[in-house]
Amino acid sequence: MTERAFFSGKEFDKRFRYDGKDLGALCRGGRTSFKVWSPLAEGLTLRLYRDDSSAAFLEKEMEPGKRGVWQAEFPESLHGVYYDYLVKNQGKEVTSADPYAVSCGCNGARSMVTDLRLTDPPGFRGDERPAAGEECIIYELHIKDFSYDAGSGVPEEHRGKYKAFAAGDGQELPVCMKHLTELGVTHVQLMPFFDYASIDESGDGSRFNWGYDPLNYNVPEGSYATDVRDGTVRVRECKEMIQALHRCGLGVIMDVVYNHTYSGDSWLERMVPGYYYRHRKDGSLSDGSACGNDIAVGRAMVDNYIADSVRYWVREYHVDGFRFDLMGLLTVELMNRIRRELDEEFGPGRILLYGEPWRAGESPMERGTHPALKENAGLLDEGVGFFSDDTRDTIKGHVFHGEVPGFVNGGRGLEDQILHAVTGWRDGGASIVPKSCRQVVNYVSVHDNFTLWDKLVLTMHKELRQHCWETDFTSRYEDVLAANRLAAFIYFTCQGNLLMQAGEEFGRTKLGEDNSYRSAPEINMLRWSQVEDFGDLVAYYKGLIHLRKRLPGLCDKAPSAFRRIKDQKVWGPGVVSFRVDNRSSSQGGEWDELCVVYNASDEAFSMELPEGRGLWEVLADGREADCRRPAEAAGGFGCAEVVVEARSGMLAGR
Repeated sequence: MTERAFFSGKEFDKRFRYDGKDLGALCRGGRTSFKVWSPLAEGLTLRLYRDDSSAAFLEKEMEPGKRGVWQAEFPESLHGVYYDYLVKNQGKEVTSADPYAVSCGCNGARSMVTDLRLTDPPGFRGDERPAAGEECIIYELHIKDFSYDAGSGVPEEHRGKYKAFAAGDGQELPVCMKHLTELGVTHVQLMPFFDYASIDESGDGSRFNWGYDPLNYNVPEGSYATDVRDGTVRVRECKEMIQALHRCGLGVIMDVVYNHTYSGDSWLERMVPGYYYRHRKDGSLSDGSACGNDIAVGRAMVDNYIADSVRYWVREYHVDGFRFDLMGLLTVELMNRIRRELDEEFGPGRILLYGEPWRAGESPMERGTHPALKENAGLLDEGVGFFSDDTRDTIKGHVFHGEVPGFVNGGRGLEDQILHAVTGWRDGGASIVPKSCRQVVNYVSVHDNFTLWDKLVLTMHKELRQHCWETDFTSRYEDVLAANRLAAFIYFTCQGNLLMQAGEEFGRTKLGEDNSYRSAPEINMLRWSQVEDFGDLVAYYKGLIHLRKRLPGLCDKAPSAFRRIKDQKVWGPGVVSFRVDNRSSSQGGEWDELCVVYNASDEAFSMELPEGRGLWEVLADGREADCRRPAEAAGGFGCAEVVVEARSGMLAGR
């Protein structure tokens, strides 16, 4: 039996599975214990260091224990001491950091013993999660993007850092935090802030990466800290960031990448060669992630590692949810386990879970498991959500082909699809039917691919493709503004969860760059002057956010919620309408019924609102959201008529 076949079977897991929660370096009661899982090792040596660069001051042979766990004990607290392991496998020795480390030195090569209670900022133990509301409106944000621009109002030494979120503590908030708190979103989805390998933490801060390159899963990224060498600083400042966001009433969702590591030569690989990664039949690493390797989810200790890591971030950092990168490389079984364990420890549905229900390529799965792809939505717990690429592409056009438009920017024949999107695809129209719209995350832009603004400019101003200069994307195009407002109006009036890319509300541009994962920070950063330049667009988004929270017919996440959508009509190319039963016994809605019209055509559209009890009010149109004005009477017969401008929408309530 080959080693690979051995790992793929159940025999190895049955023999060596370890369910203890004490792996890593733990400081308890003035003592320090080291435990690491390495069942194939012939020997392990623990090496201790005074800092993250000097020579070892002590080497200690680890003792083998049960189920492949090696251990060493010290009668004192070693808080602040750095360490690594010398691992001997098949006669060869390799150096490895601790896969279970909770902190580390510069660039993560040495782990650090950490008494986590000594890293808590003042009041952190009393930090409370924001109360769960009727609706979740999520804002995707990169930590460096948020405050790198001088216009952010953050002191220079804290720009692009965890500290930016705590700037102005107890005083006037800087521009970036003031905007974030006033926008009305309920959660911030922070792009990866575990320790990743693609940035040299000792550099000058001018390099940039999205962070989808995991190195140390349970350690905060050092480049966002004010001191990259003292491992306690990154932990404390990360906690300060989350605490500050909680004080502002914002939940924190962590973008996590458990599907691959930065390199196949990871700490996991060095501890147990061949176990943590999937392999093809020829022995090569599988690459369903398009990043060089795939984590072997479905094996007992891989699943334990991921599930324990997720709970650690919730317990220790007070994280409020998780967005899983390439969730299609994980398994339905693991995602349901995570959902169940979080519900048991923190309360049903209290921690949000959702992810990308796709993968970049095929990947060999463990026997008896199912990939967490959207076609397996019916196997996922209803509390595991997924991004709706169907909604995204229907509204703005094909995500990978910049020239292909969607409903709002000139696409044809998409009327029926738009009406299906309204129900969170519960009434068909997509390749899957979710259990409820609770599983669906609607959006039109995230960090991947073109920003919404750039996509609209490229499809609506094709003459610019030959010379994509900066001014081409930063100019105010009135037709693009109208399409942007309509795109936002549509997904904010669909059933399901809502997510938006930071800066979408003020025409964020990356100057036509569709894959800015390592572009200059000046390309990626939020330009805070645009909040004023695009103040009308910002006001429109704020209005939609405020209005959405008051519409129970759209916020309803029950499996039967799609039945609230009725009288769906296609009036012609680019023009559709529908009505919504907006009644709610628990929320006490202001309007019993809604009428929604999308007009993506080049001509104004007029329609009479349905007759019935009560007067119709226009609550949003193509230029103003969260307004309240009476709909005009038509023809003196007492019924109301509305005119929906070209490339705009209308929402009325009565």
